[in-house]
Amino acid sequence: MTNTVILYHNPNCSKSRAALSLLQVRNVDTKVIPYLTEPLTEAQIRVLKRKLAISSAREMMRSKDDLFKQLNLREADEDTLIAAMAAHPILIERPIAVIGEHAAIGRPLTNIEALLEQ
Repeated sequence: MTNTVILYHNPNCSKSRAALSLLQVRNVDTKVIPYLTEPLTEAQIRVLKRKLAISSAREMMRSKDDLFKQLNLREADEDTLIAAMAAHPILIERPIAVIGEHAAIGRPLTNIEALLEQ
């Protein structure tokens, strides 16, 4: 593999740490983005959503998180969801791996393994 994997990483998350470990064990060139301290812009979230090939931003959100509920996002439109993730990056599901124009949410970790095989 010649492409660098971008990993949107939360070091406090066991799944995110497992994804990073997987990439390291496989000697994959990885750029780690600690998205909680380096938040994504709304434009970057839109690009990430496209690369994930999902129909709704809700699919890349931690919808069971208390903050999601506190912000009343269950019925929110796309623009509101994306703005919420930009303002509160903790709402973004983790980890997310990106290779070129493709991305996968690492829950389960086999999603990232499949991405590596593409």
